[in-house]
Amino acid sequence: MELAKVTALMKATALEIAILTGHLVLYPSGIVAERLAPAPSSPASPSAGPTGRRPVVLLHGFVDNRSVFVLLRRSLARSGRDCVESLNYSPLTCDLRAAAELLGRRVEEIRARTGHAEVDIVGHSLGGLIARYYVQRLGGDSRVRTLVMLGTPHSGTTVAPLADAHPLVRQMRPGSEVLRELAAPSPGCRTRFVSFWSDLDQVMVPVETARLDHPDLLVHNVRVSGIGHLALPVHPTVAAGVREALDAGGAGVPGAREEGPGADAVA
Repeated sequence: MELAKVTALMKATALEIAILTGHLVLYPSGIVAERLAPAPSSPASPSAGPTGRRPVVLLHGFVDNRSVFVLLRRSLARSGRDCVESLNYSPLTCDLRAAAELLGRRVEEIRARTGHAEVDIVGHSLGGLIARYYVQRLGGDSRVRTLVMLGTPHSGTTVAPLADAHPLVRQMRPGSEVLRELAAPSPGCRTRFVSFWSDLDQVMVPVETARLDHPDLLVHNVRVSGIGHLALPVHPTVAAGVREALDAGGAGVPGAREEGPGADAVA
């Protein structure tokens, strides 16, 4: 391995350790579900339509909780996203499909409370896969404008083989029934997908598994260099990319839906 690659890997690993340490401190604060944002005091009339920008739902990864999104949430709020909500699914969840159904119920609740017909979703790791299942298999494409995924194992990861005892881990393995369902035809899917993948993500094995390639989906893949799996939801460069992805999915934005399937960009 070239010296430059070794150096980059060492820096990324040191950053992962620092982020993990900080996240362990914050983790207890995210165990309890957050309070839902109050409904508007004077809801917009049907003719006027909802006010503000589309709500954003944040969905964490395996054995994690909403505390992973503290920095990303702050970044979205500063950019004018006044309705950003995190969903915790139970650590006892054993089926990705059940978590996707829970996500669907939360989306319906947000739509009813805010008056918005659509939401955006940002999912980290397994969270991206859960959201993708909701969109592709449970009709969520009529409710989700843009789905942003950070380090999500679209074609399965082979990391930590001893973890196969957990049903959710088995569902993230190459060739699992869930991944076969997601690889099946999905004609007419309306959601716009943006998938961030890192060349130094040691949880995604191989790293390219976090690229989404599906002939029926409108996908924009974004390659991120020099950071690991845990850094994806907290790194400022990725946060900027997430904001751009959500803004590009706005109604009436010229060219917002013109990326070809599998297109790659570098952040």
